[in-house]
Amino acid sequence: MRFLHTSDWHLGQTLHSFERTYEHQCFLDWLLDTLTREQPAGLLISGDIFDNANPSAASQKQFYRFLQQAKLRAPLLNIIIIAGNHDSAGRLEAAGPLLEEFDTTVVGHIRRTSDGEIDLEPLVVPMHDRNGDIAAWCLAIPFLRPGDVPRVETTGDAYMEGVAQLYRQAFELAQSRRKAGQAIIALGHCHMVGGEVSVESERRIVIGGAEALSASMFDPAIAYAALGHLHLAQRVGRHEHLRYCGSPLPMSFAEIDYTHQVLRVDLDGESVQGISEIHVPRSVDLLRIPKQPAPVEEVLAQLAALDLPASAEVHTHPYLEVRVRLDMPEPGLRARIEAALENKPVRLARIETSVAEQTAGVITPMSLDDLNRLQPEDIFRQLFQSRFGSEAPAAQLAAFAELLSEPDLSI
Repeated sequence: MRFLHTSDWHLGQTLHSFERTYEHQCFLDWLLDTLTREQPAGLLISGDIFDNANPSAASQKQFYRFLQQAKLRAPLLNIIIIAGNHDSAGRLEAAGPLLEEFDTTVVGHIRRTSDGEIDLEPLVVPMHDRNGDIAAWCLAIPFLRPGDVPRVETTGDAYMEGVAQLYRQAFELAQSRRKAGQAIIALGHCHMVGGEVSVESERRIVIGGAEALSASMFDPAIAYAALGHLHLAQRVGRHEHLRYCGSPLPMSFAEIDYTHQVLRVDLDGESVQGISEIHVPRSVDLLRIPKQPAPVEEVLAQLAALDLPASAEVHTHPYLEVRVRLDMPEPGLRARIEAALENKPVRLARIETSVAEQTAGVITPMSLDDLNRLQPEDIFRQLFQSRFGSEAPAAQLAAFAELLSEPDLSI
């Protein structure tokens, strides 16, 4: 059996006020062509379909049109989707009854039975091969908030232990149902230990002071873990079968050098036969000029020399980040940069300015945008330290993280 693994589409995302519908449509059209060529039996989407919990009508239409077209291009395709931390679980699941007609399963919430126990049934999804037979079982675990996980007695981190317990319970249910020759696949949206993060575009998942989960939560019998959340394609530790496929396009200038991909996974019975990377072409370039911050005159000279192919289609023009090192205030900086770019087919998305601060004889670049990159938890820790003169207790951090994780309060 063959399936494709993709995640972190972030439909509806804007890059410094520029909407990216064209780029997302290019990716979706490419993915449709890839499904036509590869004819996989499954498509696993590991969360963060949308960029926020209240996506625009246009981005929702884009998503549902893709699902409809995918079924036309690959009639035997099974699609399994989980909610990420950017998604509204309820919004994703609302169309579930209709999507079932397209062999699409959506898991957004963790439900509980009348006695308060977690309902594991929706989390264990059969995956059918092209003959219609069950070839694998998928543990479809969406992004987990503190109230979603089992309560466990532990001297360690209750959230992390609860997540591991939920994965174990779902695995045990799948194990009890599978027959010889059927694989078990895990589908999750989480941050694993050692994962490399894009600081400008990924919302950190920090609950109770802990943000990274251990790979030990995956049973050794799990053939493959299809993970979402981190935008850089990467393995978890040295485990070849635990993978982040990464985002299909760069979500910030910090991701300018990322290679974007969809992963093709071939199963042979209960194990993985092979994992291949299918690279996603970049439809719109991101440029950083210069590569490192430089003085104003040097930057302006490089901008004036910028030579790009002419294009009448504005939505295909590259995005540009200009990086300037200042020795003194430059009130007319933006006007000078825009003048240097006049009539050039490029979109000025961001001007990053930095100053040199003298500290103990060492010149250290200090970005004026650093404040914008502070995470809510960082501000909370600093405020607590300032007011009370001590580190915030774990219980306070856990309560603050749970408040942030609510869909209508997250940022």
